This record gives sequence, structure tokens and C-alpha cells, in this order.
Amino acid sequence: MYVRSFQLSDYAEVTQLMENSLSEQCFHDSMEAFARQLSWDSSLVMIAESEGTIVGVVIGTIDNNDGYYYRLAVDPFHRRKGVGKAMIQALQERFVERKVNRILVPVDAHNEPVLPVFESLGFDMNSFTKAFKKLSIVAGT
Repeated sequence: MYVRSFQLSDYAEVTQLMENSLSEQCFHDSMEAFARQLSWDSSLVMIAESEGTIVGVVIGTIDNNDGYYYRLAVDPFHRRKGVGKAMIQALQERFVERKVNRILVPVDAHNEPVLPVFESLGFDMNSFTKAFKKLSIVAGT
């Protein structure tokens, strides 16, 4: 398994992965945000690939010089194998390269189940925020 930047040719496979991995409401919310993030800065979308198949995606964004992990999705058959952690760390490196002030994880009903993954990587209560506008309305930076 390796993590790389999103490529336009990944769009259909990532869409299918998100539809299979997220709740219906989360999928619909995330697709709008995903499209907007791709138009602003696709380098903040990271893909995990295993044996030629996309098994995970993490969508990040930067707003007011803060980096945010917007959505993390891992194929159900590849969970608990380090896929999410690898993508989180790869996106964190991107945020560090961009010299963001801080890196935050927005907490909503869709992200709550993955918070333990972030905590296992050293994120703490100061890293989680409920004061986050939907990515679909945040101005791209």
C-alpha cells in the first residue's frame, strides 16, 4: 500500500470508494465538498492505493492558514490495516510543507467514528474543533 496525490483519473474510483465507505448523507455532503476542493487545490486530496486499487482517500483543505482534515474514507475491507493512519500522516506532511498555523480535525457526526485514529497519532482535544464551516462554503486558499 502506498499513499499518493489524487489524479484526475482517480475520480470515478474515489467516488465509488466514498459511496461504499460513507453513510448516504455523509457521501452526498462529501461529494460537493470534494468537487470544490479539487477545483481549489487537488494536492490536498491524498489517495491510498493497494495492488492497483484505491482503498482510501483523505480530503484536506486550508482556511485562514489552518489545515483541516475534512473527510477520511477507507474501504471497509481495508480498515484496521494502517491505511487511514498513512493518509493522515501524508496529508500532515503537506500541511507542514504549506506552513499552516495549526492542523485541526473538524468534529461532526460523520467524523466522530474516526477520531480514535487521529488520537492514536498524537492528536488531542486541542486538535479537534466543532467551529468549522462546511467545506462547501469555505473560500478556497
